[in-house]
Amino acid sequence: IITNSSSVCIYRLYNCAAATSYGMSKQDFKKINDYLWEIPKSFRSDMRVPGRLYVNDKLRTELEPDAITQIVNVATLPGIVKYSFAMPDAHTGYGFVIGGVAAVDVEQGGVISPGGVGFDIACGMRLLISGLTTEELEPYLDAVASEIQKEVPSGLGRGRKLKFETAAMNKILEFGAKGLMEEGYGEAEDIQNSEASGQHPNADPALVSDHAKTRGKDQIGTLGSGNHFSEIQRVDKIFDKEAAKAMGLFPNQVVIMIHTGSRGLGHQIATDYLRLMDQSVRKYNIRLPDRQLAATPFNSPEGQKYFQAMACGSNFALANRQMITYFVRKAWKSILGDRGGNLTMVYDIAHNTAKLEEYKVDGKNKKLIVHRKGATRAFPPGHAEIPKRYQSVGQPVFIPGSMGTASYVLVGREGGSEAWYSTCHGAGRTMSRHAAIRAFPGKEVVGSLEAKGIVVKSRSLRGIAEEAPGAYKDIDEVVDVVDKAGLSKKVARLVPLAVIKG
Repeated sequence: IITNSSSVCIYRLYNCAAATSYGMSKQDFKKINDYLWEIPKSFRSDMRVPGRLYVNDKLRTELEPDAITQIVNVATLPGIVKYSFAMPDAHTGYGFVIGGVAAVDVEQGGVISPGGVGFDIACGMRLLISGLTTEELEPYLDAVASEIQKEVPSGLGRGRKLKFETAAMNKILEFGAKGLMEEGYGEAEDIQNSEASGQHPNADPALVSDHAKTRGKDQIGTLGSGNHFSEIQRVDKIFDKEAAKAMGLFPNQVVIMIHTGSRGLGHQIATDYLRLMDQSVRKYNIRLPDRQLAATPFNSPEGQKYFQAMACGSNFALANRQMITYFVRKAWKSILGDRGGNLTMVYDIAHNTAKLEEYKVDGKNKKLIVHRKGATRAFPPGHAEIPKRYQSVGQPVFIPGSMGTASYVLVGREGGSEAWYSTCHGAGRTMSRHAAIRAFPGKEVVGSLEAKGIVVKSRSLRGIAEEAPGAYKDIDEVVDVVDKAGLSKKVARLVPLAVIKG
Protein backbone atom coordinates (compact mmCIF):
# COMPACT_ATOMS: atom_id res chain seq x y z
CA ILE A 1 0.00 0.00 0.00
CA ILE A 2 1.44 3.33 -1.06
CA THR A 3 0.72 6.10 1.43
CA ASN A 4 3.23 8.76 0.42
CA SER A 5 1.62 11.26 -1.98
CA SER A 6 4.97 11.90 -3.65
CA SER A 7 5.42 8.28 -4.70
CA VAL A 8 4.22 8.80 -8.27
CA CYS A 9 7.02 6.76 -9.79
CA ILE A 10 6.30 3.84 -7.45
CA TYR A 11 2.67 3.79 -8.63
CA ARG A 12 3.82 3.89 -12.23
CA LEU A 13 6.19 1.01 -11.61
CA TYR A 14 3.31 -0.93 -10.08
CA ASN A 15 1.17 -0.27 -13.15
CA CYS A 16 3.96 -1.37 -15.49
CA ALA A 17 4.32 -4.55 -13.48
CA ALA A 18 0.56 -5.06 -13.51
CA ALA A 19 0.41 -4.64 -17.27
CA THR A 20 3.10 -7.28 -17.63
CA SER A 21 2.05 -9.83 -15.03
CA TYR A 22 -1.63 -9.45 -15.84
CA GLY A 23 -1.19 -9.26 -19.61
CA MET A 24 -4.49 -10.20 -21.19
CA SER A 25 -4.78 -12.63 -24.06
CA LYS A 26 -7.79 -13.22 -26.29
CA GLN A 27 -8.67 -16.24 -24.18
CA ASP A 28 -9.23 -13.98 -21.16
CA PHE A 29 -12.16 -12.23 -22.88
CA LYS A 30 -15.57 -13.81 -22.58
CA LYS A 31 -17.71 -13.22 -25.67
CA ILE A 32 -21.26 -12.14 -24.80
CA ASN A 33 -22.23 -11.38 -28.42
CA ASP A 34 -20.61 -9.99 -31.57
CA TYR A 35 -20.48 -6.48 -30.04
CA LEU A 36 -19.96 -7.13 -26.33
CA TRP A 37 -17.09 -8.81 -24.49
CA GLU A 38 -16.43 -9.34 -20.81
CA ILE A 39 -13.34 -9.40 -18.58
CA PRO A 40 -14.41 -11.75 -15.78
CA LYS A 41 -14.25 -10.61 -12.17
CA SER A 42 -11.91 -13.54 -11.54
CA PHE A 43 -9.30 -12.02 -13.88
CA ARG A 44 -7.75 -10.05 -11.00
CA SER A 45 -8.30 -10.55 -7.30
CA ASP A 46 -9.05 -6.88 -6.49
CA MET A 47 -11.87 -6.54 -9.05
CA ARG A 48 -15.26 -5.86 -7.45
CA VAL A 49 -17.17 -6.28 -10.74
CA PRO A 50 -16.39 -7.58 -14.23
CA GLY A 51 -15.29 -5.30 -17.06
CA ARG A 52 -17.38 -5.03 -20.21
CA LEU A 53 -16.25 -3.78 -23.62
CA TYR A 54 -18.55 -2.80 -26.48
CA VAL A 55 -16.34 -3.71 -29.45
CA ASN A 56 -16.28 -5.88 -32.53
CA ASP A 57 -13.38 -8.20 -33.33
CA LYS A 58 -11.37 -5.53 -35.16
CA LEU A 59 -11.77 -2.81 -32.52
CA ARG A 60 -10.94 -5.30 -29.77
CA THR A 61 -7.56 -5.98 -31.36
CA GLU A 62 -6.91 -2.20 -31.51
CA LEU A 63 -7.29 -1.74 -27.74
CA GLU A 64 -4.02 -0.73 -26.07
CA PRO A 65 -2.83 -2.99 -23.22
CA ASP A 66 -2.83 0.04 -20.89
CA ALA A 67 -6.47 0.73 -21.75
CA ILE A 68 -7.41 -2.80 -20.74
CA THR A 69 -5.49 -2.35 -17.48
CA GLN A 70 -7.47 0.84 -16.81
CA ILE A 71 -10.81 -0.90 -17.43
CA VAL A 72 -9.77 -3.52 -14.85
CA ASN A 73 -8.51 -0.86 -12.42
CA VAL A 74 -11.85 1.00 -12.52
CA ALA A 75 -13.55 -2.28 -11.59
CA THR A 76 -11.85 -1.97 -8.17
CA LEU A 77 -13.57 1.31 -7.18
CA PRO A 78 -15.45 1.14 -3.85
CA GLY A 79 -19.19 1.01 -4.49
CA ILE A 80 -19.01 0.29 -8.24
CA VAL A 81 -22.18 -1.40 -9.52
CA LYS A 82 -22.55 -4.12 -12.17
CA TYR A 83 -19.61 -3.46 -14.51
CA SER A 84 -16.71 -1.26 -15.50
CA PHE A 85 -17.74 -0.35 -19.06
CA ALA A 86 -15.72 0.68 -22.10
CA MET A 87 -17.22 2.05 -25.30
CA PRO A 88 -15.85 1.11 -28.77
CA ASP A 89 -13.82 4.35 -28.99
CA ALA A 90 -11.96 3.49 -25.75
CA HIS A 91 -8.29 4.44 -25.39
CA THR A 92 -5.88 5.16 -22.54
CA GLY A 93 -6.64 8.20 -20.38
CA TYR A 94 -5.85 9.64 -16.95
CA GLY A 95 -6.91 6.98 -14.45
CA PHE A 96 -10.07 6.00 -16.30
CA VAL A 97 -10.00 4.81 -19.86
CA ILE A 98 -11.36 7.48 -22.25
CA GLY A 99 -14.63 5.95 -23.34
CA GLY A 100 -15.23 4.57 -19.85
CA VAL A 101 -18.46 4.39 -17.84
CA ALA A 102 -18.79 3.47 -14.16
CA ALA A 103 -21.80 3.82 -11.85
CA VAL A 104 -21.15 3.93 -8.10
CA ASP A 105 -23.70 3.42 -5.32
CA VAL A 106 -23.58 6.61 -3.24
CA GLU A 107 -25.68 5.10 -0.45
CA GLN A 108 -23.12 2.34 0.17
CA GLY A 109 -20.01 4.45 0.61
CA GLY A 110 -19.38 4.68 -3.12
CA VAL A 111 -16.74 7.11 -4.37
CA ILE A 112 -16.46 9.92 -6.88
CA SER A 113 -13.24 10.19 -8.89
CA PRO A 114 -12.09 13.21 -10.95
CA GLY A 115 -10.27 10.73 -13.21
CA GLY A 116 -13.73 9.43 -14.17
CA VAL A 117 -14.70 12.87 -15.45
CA GLY A 118 -11.45 14.14 -16.96
CA PHE A 119 -9.65 17.46 -17.00
CA ASP A 120 -11.90 18.97 -19.66
CA ILE A 121 -15.04 18.92 -17.53
CA ALA A 122 -18.25 18.69 -19.59
CA CYS A 123 -16.47 18.79 -22.92
CA GLY A 124 -19.28 18.21 -25.36
CA MET A 125 -21.09 18.70 -28.62
CA ARG A 126 -23.62 21.14 -30.02
CA LEU A 127 -25.37 20.99 -33.39
CA LEU A 128 -26.83 23.99 -35.24
CA ILE A 129 -28.89 23.60 -38.40
CA SER A 130 -29.58 25.94 -41.30
CA GLY A 131 -32.23 25.98 -43.98
CA LEU A 132 -29.62 26.04 -46.76
CA THR A 133 -28.46 23.26 -49.04
CA THR A 134 -24.81 22.66 -49.88
CA GLU A 135 -25.25 24.20 -53.33
CA GLU A 136 -26.75 27.37 -51.84
CA LEU A 137 -23.83 27.82 -49.43
CA GLU A 138 -21.02 26.79 -51.80
CA PRO A 139 -20.21 30.30 -53.20
CA TYR A 140 -19.87 31.63 -49.62
CA LEU A 141 -18.30 28.61 -47.89
CA ASP A 142 -14.72 29.89 -47.60
CA ALA A 143 -15.88 33.33 -46.48
CA VAL A 144 -18.18 31.90 -43.80
CA ALA A 145 -15.41 29.62 -42.50
CA SER A 146 -12.97 32.55 -42.38
CA GLU A 147 -15.49 34.71 -40.54
CA ILE A 148 -16.15 31.99 -37.95
CA GLN A 149 -12.39 31.65 -37.43
CA LYS A 150 -12.20 35.41 -36.89
CA GLU A 151 -15.15 35.54 -34.48
CA VAL A 152 -14.31 32.41 -32.43
CA PRO A 153 -10.74 32.37 -31.04
CA SER A 154 -9.17 28.93 -31.14
CA GLY A 155 -5.93 27.39 -29.94
CA LEU A 156 -4.06 26.62 -26.74
CA GLY A 157 -4.57 29.43 -24.22
CA ARG A 158 -6.35 31.63 -26.75
CA GLY A 159 -8.84 34.02 -25.18
CA ARG A 160 -10.94 36.90 -26.41
CA LYS A 161 -11.20 40.60 -25.66
CA LEU A 162 -14.57 39.99 -24.00
CA LYS A 163 -13.70 39.19 -20.37
CA PHE A 164 -15.93 38.24 -17.43
CA GLU A 165 -14.86 39.58 -14.06
CA THR A 166 -15.60 37.90 -10.71
CA ALA A 167 -19.30 38.73 -10.29
CA ALA A 168 -20.17 37.84 -13.89
CA MET A 169 -17.99 34.73 -13.74
CA ASN A 170 -19.73 33.51 -10.57
CA LYS A 171 -23.10 33.96 -12.29
CA ILE A 172 -21.95 31.81 -15.21
CA LEU A 173 -20.50 29.14 -12.92
CA GLU A 174 -23.81 28.94 -11.04
CA PHE A 175 -26.30 29.34 -13.88
CA GLY A 176 -24.46 28.14 -16.99
CA ALA A 177 -25.92 29.06 -20.37
CA LYS A 178 -28.93 30.51 -18.55
CA GLY A 179 -26.59 33.07 -17.02
CA LEU A 180 -25.76 34.33 -20.52
CA MET A 181 -29.35 34.47 -21.73
CA GLU A 182 -30.12 37.46 -19.53
CA GLU A 183 -27.27 39.30 -21.25
CA GLY A 184 -28.72 38.60 -24.70
CA TYR A 185 -26.32 35.84 -25.79
CA GLY A 186 -28.83 33.37 -27.14
CA GLU A 187 -32.42 32.40 -27.80
CA ALA A 188 -35.03 30.68 -25.64
CA GLU A 189 -34.84 27.54 -27.83
CA ASP A 190 -31.14 27.17 -27.01
CA ILE A 191 -31.95 26.57 -23.35
CA GLN A 192 -34.95 24.37 -24.03
CA ASN A 193 -32.83 22.09 -26.23
CA SER A 194 -29.82 21.74 -23.95
CA GLU A 195 -28.91 18.95 -21.57
CA ALA A 196 -30.10 19.96 -18.09
CA SER A 197 -31.89 22.94 -19.69
CA GLY A 198 -28.61 24.81 -19.93
CA GLN A 199 -27.81 24.74 -16.21
CA HIS A 200 -26.29 21.95 -14.13
CA PRO A 201 -27.63 22.04 -10.55
CA ASN A 202 -25.64 21.89 -7.31
CA ALA A 203 -23.01 24.40 -8.47
CA ASP A 204 -21.22 26.49 -5.83
CA PRO A 205 -18.80 29.07 -7.29
CA ALA A 206 -17.20 29.56 -3.86
CA LEU A 207 -15.64 26.10 -4.27
CA VAL A 208 -13.81 27.11 -7.46
CA SER A 209 -10.36 28.63 -6.88
CA ASP A 210 -9.54 32.19 -7.90
CA HIS A 211 -6.81 30.75 -10.13
CA ALA A 212 -9.38 28.68 -12.03
CA LYS A 213 -11.65 31.71 -12.45
CA THR A 214 -8.74 33.80 -13.71
CA ARG A 215 -7.87 31.15 -16.29
CA GLY A 216 -11.44 31.16 -17.55
CA LYS A 217 -12.37 34.83 -17.56
CA ASP A 218 -11.42 35.45 -21.21
CA GLN A 219 -12.11 31.93 -22.52
CA ILE A 220 -15.90 31.92 -22.73
CA GLY A 221 -16.70 31.68 -26.42
CA THR A 222 -13.40 30.04 -27.45
CA LEU A 223 -12.56 26.65 -28.93
CA GLY A 224 -9.21 25.72 -27.43
CA SER A 225 -6.88 23.17 -29.00
CA GLY A 226 -6.62 19.42 -29.51
CA ASN A 227 -9.63 17.74 -31.11
CA HIS A 228 -11.91 20.75 -30.53
CA PHE A 229 -13.45 22.37 -33.57
CA SER A 230 -16.23 24.21 -35.33
CA GLU A 231 -17.18 22.38 -38.49
CA ILE A 232 -19.51 23.27 -41.35
CA GLN A 233 -21.05 20.01 -42.55
CA ARG A 234 -23.67 18.65 -44.90
CA VAL A 235 -26.22 15.94 -44.17
CA ASP A 236 -24.92 13.06 -46.28
CA LYS A 237 -27.37 10.32 -45.37
CA ILE A 238 -30.55 9.85 -43.32
CA PHE A 239 -31.05 6.52 -41.52
CA ASP A 240 -34.12 7.32 -39.39
CA LYS A 241 -36.61 9.66 -41.08
CA GLU A 242 -38.82 10.16 -38.02
CA ALA A 243 -35.94 11.17 -35.71
CA ALA A 244 -34.36 13.31 -38.44
CA LYS A 245 -37.66 15.14 -38.94
CA ALA A 246 -37.94 15.80 -35.19
CA MET A 247 -34.47 17.41 -35.30
CA GLY A 248 -35.13 19.37 -38.48
CA LEU A 249 -32.58 17.43 -40.57
CA PHE A 250 -32.93 16.82 -44.33
CA PRO A 251 -30.55 15.47 -47.05
CA ASN A 252 -27.84 17.82 -48.33
CA GLN A 253 -28.62 20.35 -45.58
CA VAL A 254 -25.86 22.60 -44.20
CA VAL A 255 -25.30 22.19 -40.44
CA ILE A 256 -22.63 23.39 -37.99
CA MET A 257 -21.15 21.18 -35.28
CA ILE A 258 -19.30 22.64 -32.27
CA HIS A 259 -16.97 20.60 -30.06
CA THR A 260 -15.33 22.14 -27.00
CA GLY A 261 -15.45 22.17 -23.20
CA SER A 262 -14.52 24.06 -20.05
CA ARG A 263 -11.05 25.15 -21.19
CA GLY A 264 -8.47 26.26 -18.58
CA LEU A 265 -11.09 26.70 -15.86
CA GLY A 266 -12.18 23.06 -16.00
CA HIS A 267 -8.58 21.86 -16.13
CA GLN A 268 -7.74 23.89 -13.03
CA ILE A 269 -10.77 22.56 -11.11
CA ALA A 270 -9.64 19.01 -11.87
CA THR A 271 -6.05 19.81 -10.86
CA ASP A 272 -7.12 21.47 -7.60
CA TYR A 273 -9.38 18.61 -6.54
CA LEU A 274 -7.00 15.84 -7.52
CA ARG A 275 -4.69 17.28 -4.85
CA LEU A 276 -7.56 17.06 -2.36
CA MET A 277 -8.33 13.49 -3.46
CA ASP A 278 -4.72 12.48 -2.78
CA GLN A 279 -5.35 13.37 0.86
CA SER A 280 -8.80 11.73 0.90
CA VAL A 281 -7.43 8.38 -0.25
CA ARG A 282 -5.32 8.26 2.92
CA LYS A 283 -7.95 9.80 5.18
CA TYR A 284 -10.63 7.24 4.21
CA ASN A 285 -8.18 4.34 3.73
CA ILE A 286 -9.20 3.81 0.11
CA ARG A 287 -7.03 1.22 -1.60
CA LEU A 288 -6.63 1.65 -5.33
CA PRO A 289 -4.22 0.13 -7.88
CA ASP A 290 -3.46 3.47 -9.55
CA ARG A 291 -2.91 6.86 -7.98
CA GLN A 292 -4.65 8.49 -10.95
CA LEU A 293 -7.90 6.88 -9.75
CA ALA A 294 -7.73 9.04 -6.60
CA ALA A 295 -11.24 9.19 -5.15
CA THR A 296 -13.27 10.04 -2.08
CA PRO A 297 -16.68 8.87 -0.79
CA PHE A 298 -19.35 10.81 -2.67
CA ASN A 299 -21.15 11.74 0.55
CA SER A 300 -17.98 12.92 2.29
CA PRO A 301 -17.28 16.68 2.63
CA GLU A 302 -14.52 16.31 0.05
CA GLY A 303 -16.80 14.43 -2.34
CA GLN A 304 -19.52 17.06 -2.13
CA LYS A 305 -17.04 19.89 -2.66
CA TYR A 306 -15.69 18.31 -5.83
CA PHE A 307 -19.21 17.49 -7.07
CA GLN A 308 -20.30 21.12 -6.66
CA ALA A 309 -17.09 22.52 -8.16
CA MET A 310 -17.42 20.08 -11.08
CA ALA A 311 -20.98 21.38 -11.65
CA CYS A 312 -19.45 24.85 -11.98
CA GLY A 313 -17.06 23.50 -14.63
CA SER A 314 -20.03 21.94 -16.42
CA ASN A 315 -21.88 25.26 -16.37
CA PHE A 316 -18.81 27.02 -17.75
CA ALA A 317 -18.67 24.52 -20.62
CA LEU A 318 -22.36 25.05 -21.39
CA ALA A 319 -21.82 28.82 -21.34
CA ASN A 320 -18.75 28.45 -23.56
CA ARG A 321 -20.67 26.57 -26.26
CA GLN A 322 -23.53 29.05 -25.91
CA MET A 323 -21.21 32.00 -26.47
CA ILE A 324 -19.58 30.26 -29.45
CA THR A 325 -23.08 29.78 -30.87
CA TYR A 326 -23.71 33.51 -30.54
CA PHE A 327 -20.56 34.39 -32.47
CA VAL A 328 -21.07 31.64 -35.10
CA ARG A 329 -24.52 33.11 -35.76
CA LYS A 330 -22.95 36.56 -35.99
CA ALA A 331 -20.40 35.31 -38.55
CA TRP A 332 -23.11 33.51 -40.53
CA LYS A 333 -25.27 36.64 -40.67
CA SER A 334 -22.29 38.85 -41.51
CA ILE A 335 -21.50 36.91 -44.70
CA LEU A 336 -24.92 35.66 -45.78
CA GLY A 337 -27.29 38.33 -44.53
CA ASP A 338 -30.98 37.48 -44.87
CA ARG A 339 -30.29 34.81 -47.52
CA GLY A 340 -28.72 32.62 -44.81
CA GLY A 341 -31.79 32.51 -42.60
CA ASN A 342 -31.37 31.48 -38.95
CA LEU A 343 -29.13 28.88 -37.34
CA THR A 344 -31.27 26.92 -34.88
CA MET A 345 -30.03 24.55 -32.22
CA VAL A 346 -30.80 20.84 -32.21
CA TYR A 347 -29.24 19.93 -28.86
CA ASP A 348 -26.19 20.31 -26.58
CA ILE A 349 -24.77 17.26 -24.79
CA ALA A 350 -21.59 16.74 -22.74
CA HIS A 351 -19.37 13.66 -22.62
CA ASN A 352 -17.09 14.25 -19.58
CA THR A 353 -19.38 14.20 -16.55
CA ALA A 354 -20.38 12.56 -13.28
CA LYS A 355 -24.15 12.71 -12.83
CA LEU A 356 -26.37 11.71 -9.92
CA GLU A 357 -29.00 9.42 -11.45
CA GLU A 358 -31.53 6.89 -10.15
CA TYR A 359 -31.74 3.32 -11.45
CA LYS A 360 -33.26 0.04 -10.39
CA VAL A 361 -30.50 -2.35 -9.31
CA ASP A 362 -31.38 -5.88 -8.17
CA GLY A 363 -34.99 -4.84 -7.83
CA LYS A 364 -34.28 -1.75 -5.70
CA ASN A 365 -34.16 1.93 -6.66
CA LYS A 366 -30.62 3.19 -6.17
CA LYS A 367 -28.98 6.61 -6.34
CA LEU A 368 -25.84 6.25 -8.42
CA ILE A 369 -23.11 8.66 -9.38
CA VAL A 370 -22.52 7.76 -13.04
CA HIS A 371 -19.05 8.63 -14.33
CA ARG A 372 -18.94 9.09 -18.11
CA LYS A 373 -15.41 9.88 -19.23
CA GLY A 374 -15.41 10.26 -23.00
CA ALA A 375 -18.90 8.75 -23.08
CA THR A 376 -22.26 10.34 -23.83
CA ARG A 377 -25.63 10.13 -22.11
CA ALA A 378 -28.14 8.51 -24.48
CA PHE A 379 -31.59 8.46 -22.88
CA PRO A 380 -34.41 6.53 -24.63
CA PRO A 381 -37.81 7.82 -25.79
CA GLY A 382 -40.04 8.92 -22.93
CA HIS A 383 -37.23 9.68 -20.47
CA ALA A 384 -38.02 12.58 -18.13
CA GLU A 385 -34.79 14.45 -18.91
CA ILE A 386 -35.41 14.68 -22.67
CA PRO A 387 -36.90 17.90 -24.12
CA LYS A 388 -40.54 17.59 -25.16
CA ARG A 389 -39.78 17.73 -28.90
CA TYR A 390 -37.63 14.55 -28.63
CA GLN A 391 -39.81 12.51 -26.27
CA SER A 392 -41.06 10.26 -29.06
CA VAL A 393 -37.69 9.57 -30.69
CA GLY A 394 -35.08 9.67 -27.91
CA GLN A 395 -32.32 12.02 -26.81
CA PRO A 396 -30.07 13.35 -29.59
CA VAL A 397 -26.44 12.22 -29.51
CA PHE A 398 -23.64 13.73 -31.62
CA ILE A 399 -20.55 11.66 -32.38
CA PRO A 400 -17.77 13.63 -34.10
CA GLY A 401 -15.38 11.92 -36.45
CA SER A 402 -11.72 12.76 -36.73
CA MET A 403 -10.87 15.79 -38.84
CA GLY A 404 -11.99 15.20 -42.42
CA THR A 405 -14.11 12.11 -41.73
CA ALA A 406 -17.85 11.76 -41.16
CA SER A 407 -19.69 12.60 -37.95
CA TYR A 408 -22.97 11.08 -36.79
CA VAL A 409 -26.28 12.02 -35.23
CA LEU A 410 -27.88 9.28 -33.14
CA VAL A 411 -30.65 8.93 -30.55
CA GLY A 412 -30.75 7.02 -27.29
CA ARG A 413 -32.69 3.79 -27.03
CA GLU A 414 -33.97 1.49 -24.30
CA GLY A 415 -31.28 -1.12 -25.01
CA GLY A 416 -28.74 1.25 -23.48
CA SER A 417 -30.09 0.71 -19.95
CA GLU A 418 -27.51 -2.02 -19.35
CA ALA A 419 -24.72 0.59 -19.69
CA TRP A 420 -26.57 3.30 -17.76
CA TYR A 421 -27.91 4.78 -21.00
CA SER A 422 -24.45 5.61 -22.31
CA THR A 423 -22.82 5.51 -25.73
CA CYS A 424 -19.51 6.49 -27.35
CA HIS A 425 -18.25 10.07 -27.80
CA GLY A 426 -16.04 9.98 -30.91
CA ALA A 427 -13.76 7.83 -33.01
CA GLY A 428 -11.09 7.28 -30.33
CA ARG A 429 -7.35 7.64 -30.85
CA THR A 430 -5.12 4.83 -32.03
CA MET A 431 -1.98 6.98 -31.98
CA SER A 432 -0.54 9.53 -29.55
CA ARG A 433 -0.31 13.17 -30.62
CA HIS A 434 3.49 12.96 -30.75
CA ALA A 435 3.31 9.87 -32.96
CA ALA A 436 0.75 11.58 -35.20
CA ILE A 437 3.05 14.58 -35.69
CA ARG A 438 5.83 12.23 -36.81
CA ALA A 439 3.55 10.21 -39.10
CA PHE A 440 1.41 12.94 -40.68
CA PRO A 441 3.07 16.25 -41.61
CA GLY A 442 0.58 19.09 -41.23
CA LYS A 443 1.00 20.39 -44.78
CA GLU A 444 0.26 16.94 -46.20
CA VAL A 445 -2.88 16.60 -44.07
CA VAL A 446 -4.15 20.00 -45.21
CA GLY A 447 -3.38 19.12 -48.83
CA SER A 448 -5.23 15.83 -48.52
CA LEU A 449 -8.31 17.51 -47.04
CA GLU A 450 -8.32 20.28 -49.62
CA ALA A 451 -8.06 17.68 -52.37
CA LYS A 452 -11.38 16.33 -51.08
CA GLY A 453 -12.89 19.81 -51.30
CA ILE A 454 -12.75 20.45 -47.54
CA VAL A 455 -11.85 23.99 -46.48
CA VAL A 456 -9.35 24.01 -43.57
CA LYS A 457 -8.87 26.96 -41.23
CA SER A 458 -6.15 26.57 -38.59
CA ARG A 459 -3.32 28.68 -37.24
CA SER A 460 -1.19 25.63 -36.43
CA LEU A 461 0.10 22.94 -38.77
CA ARG A 462 1.25 21.05 -35.68
CA GLY A 463 -2.32 21.04 -34.40
CA ILE A 464 -3.50 19.73 -37.76
CA ALA A 465 -0.92 16.92 -37.65
CA GLU A 466 -1.94 15.92 -34.11
CA GLU A 467 -5.53 15.47 -35.25
CA ALA A 468 -4.88 13.75 -38.58
CA PRO A 469 -7.62 11.24 -39.52
CA GLY A 470 -5.04 8.45 -39.57
CA ALA A 471 -4.47 8.90 -35.80
CA TYR A 472 -8.03 7.76 -35.04
CA LYS A 473 -10.19 4.66 -35.28
CA ASP A 474 -12.71 4.24 -38.06
CA ILE A 475 -15.72 6.35 -36.98
CA ASP A 476 -18.09 4.35 -39.22
CA GLU A 477 -17.07 1.15 -37.45
CA VAL A 478 -17.30 2.67 -33.96
CA VAL A 479 -20.80 4.00 -34.60
CA ASP A 480 -21.84 0.71 -36.18
CA VAL A 481 -20.98 -1.06 -32.90
CA VAL A 482 -23.09 1.20 -30.64
CA ASP A 483 -25.94 0.98 -33.15
CA LYS A 484 -25.89 -2.82 -33.40
CA ALA A 485 -25.24 -3.24 -29.66
CA GLY A 486 -28.46 -1.32 -28.97
CA LEU A 487 -26.84 1.58 -27.09
CA SER A 488 -27.98 4.25 -29.55
CA LYS A 489 -29.54 4.38 -33.00
CA LYS A 490 -28.14 6.02 -36.13
CA VAL A 491 -30.17 8.96 -37.43
CA ALA A 492 -27.91 10.81 -39.89
CA ARG A 493 -24.39 10.85 -41.29
CA LEU A 494 -22.70 14.25 -41.67
CA VAL A 495 -19.63 15.00 -43.80
CA PRO A 496 -17.36 18.05 -43.51
CA LEU A 497 -17.37 21.03 -45.85
CA ALA A 498 -15.08 23.27 -43.74
CA VAL A 499 -13.05 22.61 -40.59
CA ILE A 500 -12.06 25.38 -38.14
CA LYS A 501 -9.42 24.07 -35.71
CA GLY A 502 -7.36 25.32 -32.79
